[in-house]
Amino acid sequence: MGELLLLRPANVLWAYKYLSELWGRKQSDVMHFVQRVRCWEYRQQSAIVRLTRPTRPDKVHRLGYKAKQYNRVRVRRGGRKRPVPKGIVYGKPKHQGITQLKFQRNKRTVAEERAGRKLGGLRVLNSYWVNEDSTYKYFEIILVDVAHKAIKTDPRINWLCNPVHKHRELRGLTSAGKKFRGLRGKGHTHHKNKPSRRAT
Repeated sequence: MGELLLLRPANVLWAYKYLSELWGRKQSDVMHFVQRVRCWEYRQQSAIVRLTRPTRPDKVHRLGYKAKQYNRVRVRRGGRKRPVPKGIVYGKPKHQGITQLKFQRNKRTVAEERAGRKLGGLRVLNSYWVNEDSTYKYFEIILVDVAHKAIKTDPRINWLCNPVHKHRELRGLTSAGKKFRGLRGKGHTHHKNKPSRRAT
């Protein structure tokens, strides 16, 4: 009877609630240990890894999960050095900085971009943080195969099949992309953020 009770929808919802609370307490002993073990495992693998199931089922259901493909992508932490040959920057000393420059976009958009370039036939739906250590941040990317019949016939997700959504992660149209563009807010204090901060 106990196994049957676990399959009821109400209990599934409570399980997701429990997982959500657990991920909300990352400093707890349980999560601290689990994350350290997972991080060790991630470091042994390549930069982009295909997954069979999501690490955070509660989070992924909030972001539009319907049994899609997942890839974990690692991104190196820290600033972005200026890519100049042999460190030679021509011009005034004011513009000759190399090391202490900060990248405009967030790490999650970089992870989405790398997954989108690697798997060009799939569309990036969304992504979320899973882990980090002193060197890398790890994100899981939700990717959708728009050529699949099940995707084309599903009214909740087939908007992604439209050609205008090709490589949306490269154009700042995902959730992480809109965040770094400053498009999250509403009201008169955010009028100058649309259509973009450069355009207004």
